[in-house]
Amino acid sequence: MTTPPPSFPVDPQPVSPAAPAEAAAPAKKGGTGKKILRVVALIVVAGLVKFGISYFFNAPVQAKVGDCVSVTGSDTNPKVSTKECGDKDANFKVVKVVDNTFDLNACGSTGEAALAQQWKSEEFVLCLNPIKA
Repeated sequence: MTTPPPSFPVDPQPVSPAAPAEAAAPAKKGGTGKKILRVVALIVVAGLVKFGISYFFNAPVQAKVGDCVSVTGSDTNPKVSTKECGDKDANFKVVKVVDNTFDLNACGSTGEAALAQQWKSEEFVLCLNPIKA
């Protein structure tokens, strides 16, 4: 017995290979949010370096009566360092120290100049006389 031929025409359909699935685009890593966070972190670190470290490590000079100091910088941002009285950079001698105040009038008539300093909760005024060369 033979198999009868099919009653409809059979055209061989070309078989095309399956198209490769397009590779999914990789997810963006480090998007805009992370970039902004990095910039903010850098600004915070820079601020800590500029202001924070000096707050903890640059205590004002707590000179004693009789010490000589060098005062440089502006009136609003003086730089003070203790010096030997014979040092050429020493330009003032401490004649009185008034603790627990930031009032420049605390020296009264003692000294020709006053320098108020504050560090953390510590406040004091140095009453100074210029060193005559």
